[in-house]
Amino acid sequence: MNKAMIIGNVGNDPEMQYTKNSAAPVTTLSIATAEHWKDSEGNKQEQTDWHRVVAWGGIAVVCCEHLKKGDKVYIEGKLRTRKWKDQEGIIRYTTEIIAREMEMLGGQGSKNAANISQNSNSEEPPLPEEVPF
Repeated sequence: MNKAMIIGNVGNDPEMQYTKNSAAPVTTLSIATAEHWKDSEGNKQEQTDWHRVVAWGGIAVVCCEHLKKGDKVYIEGKLRTRKWKDQEGIIRYTTEIIAREMEMLGGQGSKNAANISQNSNSEEPPLPEEVPF
């Protein structure tokens, strides 16, 4: 099973682009999750992790239109790792959450809270040869 679920804050305004051949909408955004605890001396500690999220189709459009930097959001999807060569020929990797479900939580967005999910029977389009990001 490949399933990822996070609740965090949007780190940048989502960016929507379209694939060249199929003109499918794809939105990318960063989500920050934080963990808080007290160390052995009673001092508050915090660890923040950043997650790259990619949304396709209808979820891509909703994320781009309704999310903005700072919004709290629930994302559910699957993990995917991509590999490519950069301009200097160095092999690079990135791991992303491919969003299947998105729910806006708290803050100003709570007035217009939305729970958006992609039909579980449909798959996001296969990644094109040239990913637009």
